[in-house]
Amino acid sequence: MKKRRTFRTERELFHADTCEPLKNAAACGDLRLHALGQGAYPGGRLPRHDFKELLSVGSWNAATDQSWGLDWHCNEGIEIGYLYAGRIPFATDDGAFEVGPGHLTITRPWQRHRVGQPMVPASHYSWIILDVGVRRPNQVWRWPKWLLAPEKVRRSLTAQLSHNERPVWRANQSIAACFRKLDAAVALGAGGANRAMLKVVISELLLLLAGLLESRNPRLDTSVPGSERTVRWFLANLPRRLDEPWSLDTMAAACGIGRTHFASCCRKIVNCPPVEYLIRCRLDAAAAMLRAEPAIRITEIAFRCGFHSSQYFASAFRKRFGCSPGEARSRPVQPGIR
Repeated sequence: MKKRRTFRTERELFHADTCEPLKNAAACGDLRLHALGQGAYPGGRLPRHDFKELLSVGSWNAATDQSWGLDWHCNEGIEIGYLYAGRIPFATDDGAFEVGPGHLTITRPWQRHRVGQPMVPASHYSWIILDVGVRRPNQVWRWPKWLLAPEKVRRSLTAQLSHNERPVWRANQSIAACFRKLDAAVALGAGGANRAMLKVVISELLLLLAGLLESRNPRLDTSVPGSERTVRWFLANLPRRLDEPWSLDTMAAACGIGRTHFASCCRKIVNCPPVEYLIRCRLDAAAAMLRAEPAIRITEIAFRCGFHSSQYFASAFRKRFGCSPGEARSRPVQPGIR
């Protein structure tokens, strides 16, 4: 059994998406899969000593609608995909898209995304996942040493990808042709001479991508400092992690910045101190769960939302909503009005 790949920031441990639904579909003959990967990613094995940064590369070709999808997840690298045929529902936290033939999908390591709604239609799709050493927007990008691209191109790619999080682009014919060459190289495996070919084709793809993004002249938001973008990302994801034992120090550490700077960014973004915002999120989540889950005990809901004192939970809930948690089950409340 392959060990599931993990990756971490200073305080957080993440488990890489293993694409289990995709691997199961290929094993059942529901689609054709050609891939190379590391860890628990699908396909043949990539030699880590030669391809440390290349986590996964491959394609699927599904002639019929599928009974699986890839639910919300992040990758520990930059993921670039290309759709040859069919249509795929694709979503990030910023919105939902329908990816059509000739479109690229680009997601950064901190971008949650979903493929399918919830299932994947008949489609032919290729991808590559490359670890560039970042987990948050304010970290320094490190491109592979084997990447055959001048420093100017590396800087351009870094700027285009770190300051513009648009996830769907129209590819050009050169990129489409390059993905076909990449598919052909993957089909030959990761043996000896073909390793060099993989590096050449991946380098060509990234060179073409840099040119494409520059030619589209996207508006790059360089006015927002990287640390503030990281705090925005952290706060946007905080409602999904309310049960964790957060403090001002651990929240700041998760963003890789000092507590004073984190608190300043938080006030600027949500107009209140970090711990106050955390409690507000927990109370709002509890209020929604009280109405949606009438069979779950109030103390269990408090625990799930990060409260470890039922007395404090009841007191904070009444202060915010003007009623007890029990009363909130029988009448609607409006979060955030008190």
